[in-house]
Amino acid sequence: QVQLVESGGGLVQPGGSLRLSCAASGRIFSNNVMGWYRQAPGKQRELVASITDRGNTNYADSVKGRFTISRDNAKNTVYLQMNSLKPEDTAVYLCNLAYWEYSATYWGQGTQVTVSS
Repeated sequence: QVQLVESGGGLVQPGGSLRLSCAASGRIFSNNVMGWYRQAPGKQRELVASITDRGNTNYADSVKGRFTISRDNAKNTVYLQMNSLKPEDTAVYLCNLAYWEYSATYWGQGTQVTVSS
């Protein structure tokens, strides 16, 4: 199985920035999508941003203009640059990788992001 390990979470003040990283172990095949989901207590898990291995991106409306997703295919790593953070961004952020050709989905264990004064 593919292993995903997130890092970069922490405590930040409103208006601050964080950069999350997610490293995938092993070989990553073509035609995949990597993304970041988040889940806050009592709320539904939601897609924050995703990016294909071709570089096509998709963002939740709530983070457009503030977050940027990118990836380094050589390092099998996806990043989420989060700027202008708001308290409502507080959540566990989970990395995801999916293959559309094989109906396979993999998840990291998550990293906590807390936006608070």
